[in-house]
Amino acid sequence: MKFDAVLFDCDGVLVDSELITNGVLRDMLEELGWAMTLEACMRVFVGKAVKDEAALIEQRTGQPLTDAWLTQFRERRNAGLMRELVAIEGAVSAVAHIHDTFGGRIACASGADRIKVELQLHKCGLMPYFEGRIFSGHEMPQSKPAPDVYLAAAKALGADAMRCAVVEDTVTGVMAGVAAGATVFGYSPGSAGHDAPQALRAAGATLVFARMQDLPLLLA
Repeated sequence: MKFDAVLFDCDGVLVDSELITNGVLRDMLEELGWAMTLEACMRVFVGKAVKDEAALIEQRTGQPLTDAWLTQFRERRNAGLMRELVAIEGAVSAVAHIHDTFGGRIACASGADRIKVELQLHKCGLMPYFEGRIFSGHEMPQSKPAPDVYLAAAKALGADAMRCAVVEDTVTGVMAGVAAGATVFGYSPGSAGHDAPQALRAAGATLVFARMQDLPLLLA
């Protein structure tokens, strides 16, 4: 096989979470005094950890971003995900096939906090394929677009990052995969929350595809 392991982002690649998470974020930022549309919120925050954008939020709201606010955001976000979250179309079958093809050498490497990632994988029936191979950017020295989370995932699988395929749907994530030395496959189905094909290519994606069910053949 061309690759020794496959490393997946979570939000927007495995689970259709961005509209839910950013809907909660938009509402809570408006409560702080920063009003914007859902579309504008997604342009600013998709692919990024909210805590990493503290300076921007404080600048636009004039209020400090407290631990209590972040805790409340995560609680409201998680409640919304538990109610509404579904897997990306074709993701469960694609992951199952890739898991078998690669002898379990796959991992989920997300910029989100571990509680969110694990909640989402459980909710969408994906946890059996990633149990014990979940990596959070919150637990790394630097989150995406730094390569830390992908380097950690590759190391845990005993793989050279340069022999890994990374699956991402945002410019921030593609940059992280490229910085790790991996070959990045950009997922861009043309719906809200995913960056456009040209943006993913410009960030360094080797190949861009629109249907998750096509991924097993593309990796082969």
